[in-house]
Amino acid sequence: MSLEIPVSHVQQFKDNFIILSQQRGSKLRQGVRTDPDFLQGKAGYYERIGSTTAQRRTSRHQDTPQVNTPHSRRRITMNDYNWADLIDNPDRIRMLADPEGSYAINAAYALGRAQDDEIITALTGNAYSMDEDDTASTVALPSGQKIAAATAGLTKAKLLNALEILRGNNIDLDDPMNRMYMAIRAAELTDLLNTTEVASADYNTVKALVEGNVKSWMGITFILTQRLTLLTGTTYACPLWCESGMGLAMGEEVMVRVSERSDKSYATQVYLEQTVGATRIEDEKVVEIACVE
Repeated sequence: MSLEIPVSHVQQFKDNFIILSQQRGSKLRQGVRTDPDFLQGKAGYYERIGSTTAQRRTSRHQDTPQVNTPHSRRRITMNDYNWADLIDNPDRIRMLADPEGSYAINAAYALGRAQDDEIITALTGNAYSMDEDDTASTVALPSGQKIAAATAGLTKAKLLNALEILRGNNIDLDDPMNRMYMAIRAAELTDLLNTTEVASADYNTVKALVEGNVKSWMGITFILTQRLTLLTGTTYACPLWCESGMGLAMGEEVMVRVSERSDKSYATQVYLEQTVGATRIEDEKVVEIACVE
């Protein structure tokens, strides 16, 4: 027997999904510059303006100096992700309107993980730049922005080295736009908990990580995820970055469709699709810390 799906159920499911995706979806999205409705096509650009120097005035009525502000762009490629499931039980269809329904939660987590994968890839992978002459080039994270594993996991010394790199790049870490975040795995969390300073002065702060909350140490907000890039053997790339140095672009509003499938014994299909992309906007604000587990 065919079952008509109330329009209100579909809209409620969409609303629930949007709320849940913000609360429970991507873990890393909170730590990057996010631009909703970025573009309609498959690629776009973040405009970059280089630093300039003010000219000292040495005489009256002197010529007006021109500083020629440098411009460049970082290309961001948008990728499509979808999620679908079939529901063949009328009672389960009514779950679509449940704010805590398992389908909305499952979809939010699935698409949120896709956003995290885009961010992780962009943090330490290649970026794509366009200069003032529209000449395209591939930009790897500079070696000076990388901290070697040296047979060790996450240590205080590595964190201090990372902060030194950022400050050496003239990054103002007191600027709210440069809030620092670091993605770590469970092994790096254990390293933190075994650090003397953390275990004494900030134990309760880092303990919250174990309980699933995001807390900070040394001005760095740590985000726990197991999806980080494997460099070699048991060595993982743990990125540390400033919020304004990373961009996450969202395409059109998430598409939600709930419809009957005649080819699937008239089961109800829940379908969602999103378009996202990420890029490293400023290399100077990203540090890769290699950690052995």
